[in-house]
Amino acid sequence: MTLTLRSSTSFINLKDTRSLKTPEEFSSNNIFFAQTKPSCRIRAAKSSTLQEAAQLSREKPSISTEGWRNEERPEKLHALSGCHSANNDSRVPVFVMLPLDTVTHGGNLNKPRAMNASLMALKSAGVEGVMVDAWWGLVEKDGPLKYNWEGYAELVQMVQKHGLKLQVVMSFHQCGGNVGDSCSIPLPPWVLEEISRNPDLVYTDKSGRRNPEYIALGCDSLAVLRGRTPIQVYTDYMRSFRERFKDYLGEVIVEIQVGMGPCGELRYPSYPESNGTWRFPGIGEFQCYDKYMRASLKAAAEAKGKSDWGRSGPHDAGQYNQFPEDTGFFRREGTWNGEYAQFFLEWYSGKLVEHGDRILAAAKGIFQETGAKLSGKVAGIHWHYRTRSHAAELTAGYYNTRHRDGYLPIARMMGKHGVVLNFTCMEMKDGEQPEHANCSPQGLVRQVKMATRSARIELAGENALERYDESAYGQVLETSRSDSGNGLCAFTFLRLNKRLFEENNWRNLVQFVKGMSDGGRNTRLSECDSSGTNLYVGFIKEKNAKDVKEVALV
Repeated sequence: MTLTLRSSTSFINLKDTRSLKTPEEFSSNNIFFAQTKPSCRIRAAKSSTLQEAAQLSREKPSISTEGWRNEERPEKLHALSGCHSANNDSRVPVFVMLPLDTVTHGGNLNKPRAMNASLMALKSAGVEGVMVDAWWGLVEKDGPLKYNWEGYAELVQMVQKHGLKLQVVMSFHQCGGNVGDSCSIPLPPWVLEEISRNPDLVYTDKSGRRNPEYIALGCDSLAVLRGRTPIQVYTDYMRSFRERFKDYLGEVIVEIQVGMGPCGELRYPSYPESNGTWRFPGIGEFQCYDKYMRASLKAAAEAKGKSDWGRSGPHDAGQYNQFPEDTGFFRREGTWNGEYAQFFLEWYSGKLVEHGDRILAAAKGIFQETGAKLSGKVAGIHWHYRTRSHAAELTAGYYNTRHRDGYLPIARMMGKHGVVLNFTCMEMKDGEQPEHANCSPQGLVRQVKMATRSARIELAGENALERYDESAYGQVLETSRSDSGNGLCAFTFLRLNKRLFEENNWRNLVQFVKGMSDGGRNTRLSECDSSGTNLYVGFIKEKNAKDVKEVALV
């Protein structure tokens, strides 16, 4: 596959013709820039292999509005109050997630020439910026308080050079074993040593299965990591980042997304895919059987005068891959709505909210004067949403049922710290989901939008799965442009890879970015980008293409 970005000026040094090749001489994964007639709209400068990206003027991003639509939702309705008016300007800036292995295990920027070319292309397409994971397992792998930010520093400078913005994720979880994980980055070796000595540091299910994705929240305030608590470790990490990048915060680095669980999301690892433990659309399992969580449950039960309730979690909650109706707890008329269940689910979900509160309070103390926004991610668990118990959400820590809104407490907690709630599955439609799974991603998104509106906080979005089709983009546009409820303050597209630069996929992205800039009014895809960049995308098909220079491998 060969991609050409044609614009009204060349991005390369056209005097250097020694390396010019015909399309037949290129490998199938290269990007090329073609020479055309210069224009006053774009100013190019020379570099050794590329010219610096054109600096394109764009309107300032602001918040769009979207509201609750009165569509029927079986077994689910939440009445929310306390809404506030939203900004009438509906422009939504679009960011693109960088590859998971953007920084190598050695701490260096991976494929810098390819990254440089990709950033140039994204800038020309009108994208606001990019997002990158700052992996705990890479940065602090050499020992406690020994940080290596150099690969990220190179990326920040490259992003700045191209006039883009950067969202950085404080990724305190492992990479590997979940949807879309294309590489493996475990927790720091010295942390894994502590886990091997004390396996109760990680989440545990009722069968005793340990999950090494993330440090269990039950030991948040215990000095179990070589004299420091997990919260102290995360705080020191974020403070080190602030000191290293203080000159870029608020200008280039515009958002810090604070990881709070597996996949960076505020949740329990209730549906682990590694080793085939869980398969969609299983209900998952509660993760409260490490010794610290068991002690907390016991204390909570004794405080309520119900010591028997503190012995374990629900005995009839089933297994990972069962359906709600297969269990005594989650079935339609199950025990999920009883007195014991209310106690347990309030405790289980409450511990998760407290965990998020502790981490975000620390992050606010570190970043509040930097000009960078803070955000936190919540998982889009849309399967079994149409049932009464919402089993998959309950095991993940979201106490969301037919009778209770589980997202409003999370939104209010984030609101205490001025944090943007980032939510997934923005691209999904109910009609695309398998009927037996009782999914409703659209209903779930509407509920979260209303919860953030009620809590008076901003909402940002992501797509849950890699999608490049018009239908997925159209659904995101629909979400961002509605005229009531909370709209999106930003959208981050998953993910930068070779598929994105395929002809139709790239054209769809360019038009989607323009549509988000237009508030979702322009949904027709065309070959020309009329937003002022004079740039369009096409494949080189001519055998005698002229003035083409190899730039980088994507």
